[in-house]
Amino acid sequence: MNSENQLSWSDRMLVVSTGFLGWMLAGVQLAVTSIVMREAVKSLLDSADEAQNAQWYGYLTSSFLLGAAVGGYGLGWIGDRFGRKRAMALSIGCYSIFAGLTFFVQSPEQLLLLRFLTGLGVGGMWPNGIALVSEAWPNMSRPMLAGVIGTAANIGIMLFSVLTCFVHVTVDDWRWVMGLCSLPIFLAAFAAAFVPESPRWLALKLNPKEDPSGADARSPLVEVFSPPLLKVTLIGIALGTVPLFGGWGNANWANAWASQEGEAAKAEEVNEELPPEETVTADDPALKARALLARSAPGSLASLLGGAVAMLIGRRIFYFFLSFACLFCSQYLFWFSHPLQDDFLWWMGALGLFSGFFFGWLPLCLPELFPTRVRSTGAGVSFNFGRIATVVGILIAAVMLGQSYGGDYAAIGRITGLIYVVGMVVIWFAPDTSKQGLQD
Repeated sequence: MNSENQLSWSDRMLVVSTGFLGWMLAGVQLAVTSIVMREAVKSLLDSADEAQNAQWYGYLTSSFLLGAAVGGYGLGWIGDRFGRKRAMALSIGCYSIFAGLTFFVQSPEQLLLLRFLTGLGVGGMWPNGIALVSEAWPNMSRPMLAGVIGTAANIGIMLFSVLTCFVHVTVDDWRWVMGLCSLPIFLAAFAAAFVPESPRWLALKLNPKEDPSGADARSPLVEVFSPPLLKVTLIGIALGTVPLFGGWGNANWANAWASQEGEAAKAEEVNEELPPEETVTADDPALKARALLARSAPGSLASLLGGAVAMLIGRRIFYFFLSFACLFCSQYLFWFSHPLQDDFLWWMGALGLFSGFFFGWLPLCLPELFPTRVRSTGAGVSFNFGRIATVVGILIAAVMLGQSYGGDYAAIGRITGLIYVVGMVVIWFAPDTSKQGLQD
């Protein structure tokens, strides 16, 4: 089925630019979780109990990731059944509308629900954007295109981090972010109206007998969890889980740690100049933004190059090296560094660099595991199942923070960083798709 060249160069550029913007703006939502949600829940709870705040921060992160996992499955299925571009536009509209409605929340429970619904759109954007871009361009362009899409979310995170270094997010002033996050609705409308559909998907739907596998009419979700694709799907899930858990279930605690320590240090600085009876609470709202920027800036470059480096030195060797490097950086960060020390941001940057390469590796390699008819579903399942595992890990960590560790984010970071050991092992069970490309 040689249909990927049916789009003109301008159409292919439109596909990749819209996919890039859609995933970049989804990346802003990832940054919102790291920078805004702790302040939002503190505002809604009106609580100075760090253990309680830490628990709710974990609940909100988990709700968002669970929504992303459900959206990856559901909207990935819509992409396979009704078209990549329709599902991509729906995904962008979903995260825009529900993020905007978050402006009006009045309770932590309402915030929890809307973060889940926002996550639906973020989760749906990845498999449909990746499938559409992968199928619209020739195979020789895919390593760089994988990097372009892979780096988009990191660029969104980086841009939001820069913005919040100057326009601070505080307990008293965080709702403006949610109004800003509603603006991608215009991109959703543009995608629905002007972006071309995947020629491979159209060819398969118009001529289903061209499917070389002779597959039946089973649901794509059923097919990826049935032989002969079941083994491939389980491997894809494992490969997607490690970097996702590493980012959300490990490195993300460093941002909360920076926020916590920034508050304590600023309060101490202010209160040194006041008499004891006039002590106040204070905050350093830029520290958490600088910490996220230190991780996302090198991660943006790394994810851009991740696909090309994987092609150059080998998919499995590169994945193993990244797992080892992230393990080392994570353990050093949480054992030997501190948010108020100069080296903290350097180690955040090192962790961001090596973990960023994963997100150029994943959009190149996960689609290669699945044929066209289930590529969106298969890639979505692989990527988003990691979010479910991460949800479980974060919920366990949140309970531990509240009941056993008293809000000690560093202790949780040391434990959750061990996920990279799993990556060092599981990669050797993965097939080598170096000479395979995309299956029809």
